Amino acid sequence: MPFLTKNKYTLFGIATILLWSSVVALIRDVSELFSPIGGAALMYTISAIFLIAIMGVPTLKDFPTRYLIIGTTLFVAYEICLALSLGMANNRHQAMEMAVINYLWPALTILLTSILGDRKVSILVYPSVIITFIGVAWCISGDSGISIPVLLANMAENPMTYFMAFSAAFIWAIYCFITKQLSNGKNAITLFFTVTAIALWIKYIFSSEPSLQFTFNSSATLLLAGIVMGTGYALWNQAIIGGNIMLLGTLSYFTPVFSTVFSSLYLSVALTASFWQGVILVTVGSLICYFVTKEKNQAVSVKITN
Repeated sequence: MPFLTKNKYTLFGIATILLWSSVVALIRDVSELFSPIGGAALMYTISAIFLIAIMGVPTLKDFPTRYLIIGTTLFVAYEICLALSLGMANNRHQAMEMAVINYLWPALTILLTSILGDRKVSILVYPSVIITFIGVAWCISGDSGISIPVLLANMAENPMTYFMAFSAAFIWAIYCFITKQLSNGKNAITLFFTVTAIALWIKYIFSSEPSLQFTFNSSATLLLAGIVMGTGYALWNQAIIGGNIMLLGTLSYFTPVFSTVFSSLYLSVALTASFWQGVILVTVGSLICYFVTKEKNQAVSVKITN
């Protein structure tokens, strides 16, 4: 089919965006079936094995040393913060709040690139970033409206998860900014996943979580989650070779909406109008950041994450 042949790399990118939109719900489901740390360790192990099977065993000498050290540290820190913030949330609704907080990273990446880059900063970047934070506050506050006391009270219910979620957003923004400059076009994603899995297993060994119990259904969900995550990275690696980066970049900023829709259905979570409004604000703020800088700052790379 001519259309599929001509646009296969772009279709790979669209598939990646849709796959990554399901990862939040799958991480939460796996954490409930096993445990937050143990479930994450299992999931990243399967993803690492899948990536090795598809992309081969990484060779350390192929990558710049600074990229390996800094990139691995940031990637592992991000993935652990994200996975555990989702897994350790008090309930599924709170886990979806963690996901929205995570999606601050696109705007933060552009803000960081604009501030530290050598190009002129568009004045619209700053209010756009503020819009994304307002969107997050709107989601957390609920129907009571944005209120500092309400925000603090809600976050005080589980402060560690909120801390990890906000940390994840900032860490990934730094990762996106730094690794583009250090990688020399190399992609060490297989190595990053492998180290993440090892780090999670070490954390699990020293945790007080119960032993892992496997059933047919839990094993099937785990396998699906690991393959979905691994496939997303493998496909994206192909998409950036010859896909329509402008289209994929634009679509990627709608990931919070896609993810919220899928998660609410998969996890059976009823969301209020204020939560949806918050998600839309996060998306709009990120999109404005993207469009006001895409011409002036081509250094902003398009990266997809969970």
